[in-house]
Amino acid sequence: MLRSKVGYSMNKDSFKSGVETAETSVIGNSSKIGFLYTSCLSNTKEIVKGVRSVTDIPLIGCTSSGAVIVPEGIVASNHGFSSMMTMADANLTIGVACHEAGNNARLIGRKVAIEAVKNANMTTSPAYFYMIASPKEEEDYLMGIQDIIGRVPMFGGSAADDTVEGRWKIICNDKVFSDGVAVCFFYTQNDIVTEYTGSYRETNISGIITQVNQNRTLVTIDNDSSLKKYANWIGTTENKLRGTNLLATSIFHPFGIKDPVGNLTVVRHPMIGNTNNTMNIGSKLTENTTIILLETTVDELINSTGENLKKVRKELTTEPAAYMLVHCGGRKLGIGERLPEVHKQLLKEAKGVPFICFFTFGEYGYHENSANMCGGLMLSFTGFGRD
Repeated sequence: MLRSKVGYSMNKDSFKSGVETAETSVIGNSSKIGFLYTSCLSNTKEIVKGVRSVTDIPLIGCTSSGAVIVPEGIVASNHGFSSMMTMADANLTIGVACHEAGNNARLIGRKVAIEAVKNANMTTSPAYFYMIASPKEEEDYLMGIQDIIGRVPMFGGSAADDTVEGRWKIICNDKVFSDGVAVCFFYTQNDIVTEYTGSYRETNISGIITQVNQNRTLVTIDNDSSLKKYANWIGTTENKLRGTNLLATSIFHPFGIKDPVGNLTVVRHPMIGNTNNTMNIGSKLTENTTIILLETTVDELINSTGENLKKVRKELTTEPAAYMLVHCGGRKLGIGERLPEVHKQLLKEAKGVPFICFFTFGEYGYHENSANMCGGLMLSFTGFGRD
């Protein structure tokens, strides 16, 4: 039977924060894994040392943008925070592994998958897996992992900071690093389900990607400059979308790309408006692909959290024991001061089941028969069955 517990701390001393977080989240001697999330304002290495002074369980996690949400409320402060969910189940086997970035992300993904299987002392593919990566080569890490284990269902997200300046960190056991990938393989018979969605409305405006540079710079749509085209679509000018102005504006008007059978619309987040009227996008793009203009409101961003947690609960075939909720940091930025309404929604739909919600710069998952995908401005909400 799976059990879970969530702890947290806002102690200014990072080591003590780790100690307090571990002491309030570890389930006696039974915990099998700790999912640890910290602020980029904290000393993440010291937090890990603090956790390690309490427990030697496998650890995986990352920095979360601005806050985490737990049943007790929003965990955030100007001097940092830490929070951790642990899981315990006699029938659960875990394999954790990581690798810093290098010249070949796909090869690194293969190495990490092989190591995670080995660390679990298994010889087969897991039932499910969780991935964290830095916001750069997520798709290539994923391909490498799947080269080894096949299309095993997954969830996860990219490490984040508070201001998109590269202060994010990945946590894997005793290691803390900025650029690379980490995975947790789950070997279990228990039910695990993920609801992966942007919950955006599709408009009737679309175009063909006609030129992309280095996977993530959108040069032209329908052979017109991408920033000019996008500005026309949403009724503004290119000058108002320069730099990170584009990032904030596009939270409510991102792009969507459909999977081949139409089950899933993966969101692509325009991030930087360049002076040459190109756009930096948060995820990989492919030429000759149709992109759709999406739209939403603050109310819809808030309500989507409760709605999708409710879907996860209904999809589980047994009673839920834990919820891990990956929520885009950009969506959080759009929600702004109304974030307590998200906590209220999650608390209502969790119905007493422990949960942790953390904020990422990329989200990973799947929907029904789609392949595993990497997107942005999305939710990847995962539920773990008790039995």
